[in-house]
Amino acid sequence: MTAAGCRAGCGACCIAPSISSTIPGMPQGKPAGVRCVQLDEDNRCRLFGQPSRPKVCLDFSFDREICASDAATALIRLNWLESST
Repeated sequence: MTAAGCRAGCGACCIAPSISSTIPGMPQGKPAGVRCVQLDEDNRCRLFGQPSRPKVCLDFSFDREICASDAATALIRLNWLESST
């Protein structure tokens, strides 16, 4: 885990939520449950640290209650949150 707590290679926050803003390669955004095209084969964001990274992605930060201690649980929790809102 990084100092912020985020697990490299998790990718749950790049799969579960819908993103309505434009993403490079996904001009209409991304539906919930769809893997972002900017998520590489190691579940790392290709836009991390780039100015083209959407604000919604920049604003999301690790939260142990949501992200848990593993990627599978994080995906379950984020899917539940997405379907509940």
